[in-house]
Amino acid sequence: MRQLLFLTAYLVTGFSFFVTPTPVFSQSSAYFRNQRNDMVTRYIEGEGIKNPRVLSSMRQVPRHEFVSSNLKHLAYQDLALPIGYKQTISPPYVVAYMTETIDPQPDDKVLEIGTGSGFQAAVLSALVKDVYTIEIVEGLGKKAAVRLKKLDYDNVHTRIGDGYLGWPEEAPFDKIIVTCSPEKVPQPLIDQLKEGGMLLIPLGERYQQVFHLFQKEKGELKHKRLIPTLFVPMTGRSEEKREVKPDPLKPEIVNGSFEIDANNDQKVDNWHYQRRVSRMTSQAPEGAAYLQFENETPERLSQILQGMAVDGSHVNSLEISLQLSYLNTVQGKQSYQKPGLIIHFYDSIRRNIGQAYLGPWLGSRGWHQEKKTIPIPPQTREAVIQLGLNGGTGILNVDALKIEKVN
Repeated sequence: MRQLLFLTAYLVTGFSFFVTPTPVFSQSSAYFRNQRNDMVTRYIEGEGIKNPRVLSSMRQVPRHEFVSSNLKHLAYQDLALPIGYKQTISPPYVVAYMTETIDPQPDDKVLEIGTGSGFQAAVLSALVKDVYTIEIVEGLGKKAAVRLKKLDYDNVHTRIGDGYLGWPEEAPFDKIIVTCSPEKVPQPLIDQLKEGGMLLIPLGERYQQVFHLFQKEKGELKHKRLIPTLFVPMTGRSEEKREVKPDPLKPEIVNGSFEIDANNDQKVDNWHYQRRVSRMTSQAPEGAAYLQFENETPERLSQILQGMAVDGSHVNSLEISLQLSYLNTVQGKQSYQKPGLIIHFYDSIRRNIGQAYLGPWLGSRGWHQEKKTIPIPPQTREAVIQLGLNGGTGILNVDALKIEKVN
C-alpha cells in the first residue's frame, strides 16, 4: 500500500510532530490484539465500514509486523507510516475502505498493484481465493515477499515489476485494486479484468486524485466516482505517460473556497481524508459555501488534508489567509490537539523537515480574517495542508482559504 498520507506517519491530530517511542520488546501478542480490536472499533467500524468479513480480517492481520520496529507502537493508530524507499503503509481506514469497496468474495482472484509492505495483500488473503501483488521497487517487494511467507499468507503471490503491465499470464482477475495513482487507467489492467469484475484505482493529477470504481460489462467499463484521496504516483511507464504535472514554483491550494462538489455527495472536492466536516451552503462569508468542522469527542479526528508541490530552494515563503469563526472550541486530551491549520514540509525523499501553523483557535469568535506569512525550509519539495479541529472539540467554520507565493 503506497499512499501519500505520509504526514500521518507521526501526526494526524495535533501540532506536535515528534512522538516519544514506546519500547516494543515487552509488548505481548495480547497487547497487540487489544490494540488491533480498539483500532477496528474506533477508526474503521466507527468511521462507517460495515462489511463483517472485512472487519474480521482487519482484526486478525498483525499490522505491527508490517512496520519497522521503531514504529510498532504506532501500528494500530489510523496513521500512514514510512516503510522506506519513499513509500508508506496506508492508514487502516483507507485499507478497509478499499477492501470493502471491491466487495471481496471467497472465490475471487485479485490483482493488487503496489505491494508496499504487504499489508493490503494480507488483509485480502483471508477474504479471497488468491492474491497476486506486484511491486516496482525491488527492495520493497523482496522484503514484502519474505514477510508474507513468514506470516503464512500462502495464497499471496508476489512479483517485482511494473504494475502498469499487470500480470497477464494469471489473468483474468475478478478484482483489481491499485494502491498508487496513475493519471489514467492503464489499458493492460482493463484487458486483464474479468467480465463482471471490478477495478478500484485512485486517478488524477499528482496531488489531486479521486478513487474511481470501474465494473466491466460487455467489454466496457462502467464508472463510479468515489471520494478524494492522495497516493504516491504509479511510477515506471505510467509516470512517463503523465501529461499534467505540478509546478513546484507555483504552489497553490485547489478549491480553497470550498465551492466545488461536482458529484453532489456533500463532500468538498479536491480535499482528502475528510473527517467530521460538512459543506455548508447558507450564510457563507464569501461565495455560496464554507466548511464546518464539528466534534464532541476529544482526540477524535475532524479535519481535511491537501498536498501540493513546492520548491523551497526557489519559494522562500507563503502567505496564508482565510475567513473563520469558531464556537466553544477546546483542545483535546493532549496539549497539541488544538484547532488550527498546519503545514507539513517534506524533502525530496519525503522526510518531514518541519511544520508551521495558524492558530490555535480556542473559545468562541465570530467570522473574521486571519493572515500569516510562513517561511519555507529550503529543502522542501512537497507540503501537506492539515485543517480542522485536530483532536479538539467544538465547532470551527472556515472559508476563503488562499495560499500565495511571496516573492
